[in-house]
Amino acid sequence: MPTVAEALQWAVAELSGRMAGGVAAASAGGDPAVDAAWLLCHVTGKNQAWLRAFAEQALSDEQWDAFQRLVARRGDGEPVAYLTGAQGFWTLELEVTADTLVPRPDTELLVETALDLLGDGPFQVIDLGTGTGAIALALASERPHWRVFATDIDAASLALAHRNAQRNQLVVECVESHWLRQLGDQRFHLIVSNPPYIRADDPHLQGTGVRFEPLRALVSGADGLDDIREIIATAPQHLFDGGWLLLEHGHDQAAAVRALFASGGWRDIETRQDLGGNDRVTLARWMAA
Repeated sequence: MPTVAEALQWAVAELSGRMAGGVAAASAGGDPAVDAAWLLCHVTGKNQAWLRAFAEQALSDEQWDAFQRLVARRGDGEPVAYLTGAQGFWTLELEVTADTLVPRPDTELLVETALDLLGDGPFQVIDLGTGTGAIALALASERPHWRVFATDIDAASLALAHRNAQRNQLVVECVESHWLRQLGDQRFHLIVSNPPYIRADDPHLQGTGVRFEPLRALVSGADGLDDIREIIATAPQHLFDGGWLLLEHGHDQAAAVRALFASGGWRDIETRQDLGGNDRVTLARWMAA
């Protein structure tokens, strides 16, 4: 059987060839060396320091077989998070399944913006379409006095968010709801969401990474804004006076989202950029008077 070093060398060559040929997606890292190391850590149950320290140790038959299968799946574009069942987000380690999107670093801007707006008071905050629970749990980890809610229309996703709360020893109240429809007269100081925002005809949906993720969490009508429209239209009924709504969106949708806020009578409308300099989060404040 190959050694750790030989297995990694083989995997990097295998993945590099697939990516160069346009087969594998640049998702969940997209770097052959990084992906290979994560997959071998998963197979061996060890960390990357161990891989370096024991580079000359031979893999077992079972480890080598499992590693080859995972590398083949990664070569077909399946995200590393689905292959390992885990993904880091903020300071948390989250379980990930094919029922949800893979949490992405760009979404941490939504968390940073929310934390900028409210201090650690007794505020009520809700994350709509929570998926893995990443946003809600990141907020709960930083603001222990907030009462944080998380909704999802999909029961399996909501169960996953609950498991991730337990895994990270955080308290988040999970509620099955299609956006705000099942929340009655509940009100919040802050509403955050990373909703679907891809156009139904977007060619990127055929990309090898995205095609493994659930379409319901990606696509939102002909222009990608159907869900954002609903959230902006219904959020005022669920915000305290002066409350905020924060939305993640596509890099080319900021002007359209700001226009939706403006036409709805929202104030203090602002767009913030992610680390790549792309418009990523638009926020606005609801004032009743």
